[in-house]
Amino acid sequence: MNEQSFVWFIGIDWGSEKHQGCVIDQQGDIAGERSFAHSGAGLAELSDWLLSIVGAANAAAVAIEVPHGPVVDSLIDRGFAVHTINPKQLDRLRDRFSVAGAKDDRRDGYVLADGVRTDRRLFRRVSVTDPRIIELRAWSRLAEELTEERVRLSNRVHHELWRYFPLYPRRRLVWTCRRLAGRADPPGVTMFSPALEAPKLDVCPGGLVTTDAQ
Repeated sequence: MNEQSFVWFIGIDWGSEKHQGCVIDQQGDIAGERSFAHSGAGLAELSDWLLSIVGAANAAAVAIEVPHGPVVDSLIDRGFAVHTINPKQLDRLRDRFSVAGAKDDRRDGYVLADGVRTDRRLFRRVSVTDPRIIELRAWSRLAEELTEERVRLSNRVHHELWRYFPLYPRRRLVWTCRRLAGRADPPGVTMFSPALEAPKLDVCPGGLVTTDAQ
């Protein structure tokens, strides 16, 4: 469907607990707006509500910030043309209506809908993704989350050791951090190696750099 054939424009302000929907016509007038819970029933209700206004899914262009997730998947499954936009570009569109920095779900829903109506070139059409790519994305996000968790816990261990054992030799502190994280020593380095006391040597887990300044 080309750009000229859309007669309805929908903005979905995504949230972790609820989503705000806004539907406008070709003149930018609001035809309906309401919020929906982030649940299976809520997403089904969202699609049903949109269809009750636009009639046919292929007559509407949907705008949302995130390019993936249950909201996007449910809308694509129902036949909607979903478009996504970079958050920084959305900030510039938001400035057209308000310079206030406070979060406003209703305003953001309208900004998305009006943006895809007037500046669709700024949006990217979301297409159905190969299941293997979806799986790869899920594993990548999991790996990133686990890495962040490892860094957080490693830093916590290092801080607790430093807090309760201030006289604990620095080389043993570094060596303990590495062992708790399951990391091997660099070649030729042991707990008693002077190299562990060298400044700016990244020897603690999760990318924690232990330097003399710390």
